[in-house]
Amino acid sequence: MIAEHALEWRPRHPTDLLQTVGSLRRGPGDPAFLVDAGAVWRTTRTATGPATIRLTQLAPDVLRAQAWGAGAALAVAQAPELCGDRDDPAPFDPLIDPLRDAHRRNPGLRIPRTAAVFEALVPAILEQKVITLQAHASWRWLLQRYGTDAPGPVPRPMKVVPTPAEWARIPSWEWHRAGVDPRRSRTIVEAARFADRIDEASALSPEQAAARLTLFPGIGAWTAAEVAQRALGDADAVSVGDYHLAKQVGHALAGRDMTDDEMLAALEPWAGQRYRVVRLLGSAGGLRRPRRGPKLPFVDHRAR
Repeated sequence: MIAEHALEWRPRHPTDLLQTVGSLRRGPGDPAFLVDAGAVWRTTRTATGPATIRLTQLAPDVLRAQAWGAGAALAVAQAPELCGDRDDPAPFDPLIDPLRDAHRRNPGLRIPRTAAVFEALVPAILEQKVITLQAHASWRWLLQRYGTDAPGPVPRPMKVVPTPAEWARIPSWEWHRAGVDPRRSRTIVEAARFADRIDEASALSPEQAAARLTLFPGIGAWTAAEVAQRALGDADAVSVGDYHLAKQVGHALAGRDMTDDEMLAALEPWAGQRYRVVRLLGSAGGLRRPRRGPKLPFVDHRAR
């Protein structure tokens, strides 16, 4: 297999490829993400065009990236950051036994950084206030219909996300067919018109990036945090306002439900590393709570 561009490197910190970049997948069947024979295939749209990147872990301390398409060179150059090379776990102190154990068992869990802010924003908006399965179904439908075919020798058909201009041109009835309500579709269409300004957030501090994103109607703290976790590699971004997270973190740390404010207070000892704490708790099965109480309903917007 001959790639247009390729790179091998030794990460600065222990890195488990699948565990690190797995957080970028938007559910089973994501047309932009595929795991095949131990390799991770991912599509992206760079400043120079679409790209497909194939990531493999050749050894515990050696990673390889191969890429195809007009954006291949940029995709390969960004591959180390994509695999968490900017993430520095050194300041993290687990402090409590459950986190010590999770940290010991998951030494290669890094926080990825795609640097593609608008690209991460669209699926985050789709996930606002609906069940995850519903948002993932909308993402698949939209990419299959409006994405472009992935370049390169992909093991099965994949799609590259639409350009911002293409997102903005999707008609209202097609959003409806995808199961996306008018509020979320308007948010995406409006954001697409300012995609360049949104993508500039990749060069800002976490605080500045959050302030930039939340200037746009329909984008609040939860959405900004979801983007920061993936596009900016922010190890501190907490998804405040998540329907389940505060309760799950509360049970993992204190054996009870918590409000968002209580969750933030409980996570304060790990300021600067709070998203890492959430990831580690999740990897250890700690983000579970007794199944009781209401769940978000599945709302079929296509039936309206």
